[in-house]
Amino acid sequence: MRLNVTPRSAMTDARSLPVIAGTRLVLRPLHRQDAAALARFVSDRRVAEGTRSIPHPLPQGAADTFIDRALSVDREEDVWAMDGSAAGSAALLGVISLKPLDRQQSQVGYWVAPAFWNTGLASEAVGLMVGANPQSARTLFAEVFQDNPVSARVLTKAGFEFIGDAEAWCVARGRIVPTWTYIRRM
Repeated sequence: MRLNVTPRSAMTDARSLPVIAGTRLVLRPLHRQDAAALARFVSDRRVAEGTRSIPHPLPQGAADTFIDRALSVDREEDVWAMDGSAAGSAALLGVISLKPLDRQQSQVGYWVAPAFWNTGLASEAVGLMVGANPQSARTLFAEVFQDNPVSARVLTKAGFEFIGDAEAWCVARGRIVPTWTYIRRM
């Protein structure tokens, strides 16, 4: 896997995101033109129920609001599109994010559109994020719902270690769901 990261000096401001290139996909900032595909993918109950915060059914305009937040200078997390267009695939395959927890720790979150499940794209995206470490975190955390062992495998392939069971609220399911928590020391 080749790893090309746009240097910080080439970015327009301190809150700009680097573009991270892999073999089959590029992690890039979201674009406003991603809204239709984003809405289509996250409207799928399977995607929404695999995350903490995506509602189902998806409210009108939610994808646009999400992109607006992701592009905001004062955003709370950094969000990248998984873009496969350079390799002849779709311009939006999924999303990966990093949310700083403090100056040394960040939390990774991701989802892939169902049409691209079981293709290794989530593993490539998480591997690229770990390799680039754009927030210079000393520790990365991630959690997955216990009924999603495939995502747990994605994390262990990227060097994350299981640290315990927990629970998290899932908006789409409308209930608390058991989770597995993982850590990756950088």
